[in-house]
Amino acid sequence: MISSKKQKIVFTILSIIAGLFGLLTVFSGFRVLLGLFEPGYLVFLPLLMFNTLMGFIYLLAGWFIRTRLERGFMLTKLIAFINLGVLIVIGILFSLSDHLVAINSIYAMSFRTLVWFGIYFIIKFFLKRNLIN
Repeated sequence: MISSKKQKIVFTILSIIAGLFGLLTVFSGFRVLLGLFEPGYLVFLPLLMFNTLMGFIYLLAGWFIRTRLERGFMLTKLIAFINLGVLIVIGILFSLSDHLVAINSIYAMSFRTLVWFGIYFIIKFFLKRNLIN
């Protein structure tokens, strides 16, 4: 059995990861949108705008993981699956077009998707253990 104290620590760490991920996403997105940074590859503007907006949703998820775990869990699941959907779409665009989406965007979206599925499955694991014990 996992102690309540350990669970609280895990959820706090996950909320910090989600919040920092959100802050970094918003910061980097606005830097490119405002022309303060040139990433060195073709930027697919709809994806950049999506990711910047999602950064705010990531911040909200981090807050909910810490304060209202059930809502945080549902939002984390939603984020993970939305990111997966966007990854599939940009993967298709990448394979069908010539330079519409940069490979760097595929890598970054893959990373985002993995991070959010990781957070989702960790929370799910602890919630499931809580229901059984």
